[in-house]
Amino acid sequence: MSYQFFESLSNWVEMQKKAKNTFENLYENVKKGDRLDLILATRAAFQHMIRTLKAFDSWLQDPLIISHMPREYLEEVWEVVYRLLIKLLELDIKHTSEFKDYLEKLQKEGKLNPLTSTGLFQQAESTRRAERRGVTLSM
Repeated sequence: MSYQFFESLSNWVEMQKKAKNTFENLYENVKKGDRLDLILATRAAFQHMIRTLKAFDSWLQDPLIISHMPREYLEEVWEVVYRLLIKLLELDIKHTSEFKDYLEKLQKEGKLNPLTSTGLFQQAESTRRAERRGVTLSM
């Protein structure tokens, strides 16, 4: 096994530690920030999670890794991934349901911005049509 392989693993761990530290330091400021701060920080977190998930997925496709990874490591990953997945699904169900209700309320009150709401409803209709055809669109 090459020195470069071990060095790349160490570099990944250090990068993840820095990212964790950055997000921990950002947390309170973002909570006190405005809507744009919340949007930008959440998107940055999503991007980092996506990158990490892709790396985990690649990791679990590498013959060297999967032939040597102890079952206990795999069980730990599965337990955490399962809890994250359930939490994410619960958040998505709650947030989407509540936001739908909120938009309906705004529409009934005539408070939807006409510049943004037309596209919103067209996108929702396109999604419904695609789902009826069996196509999944990501939001």
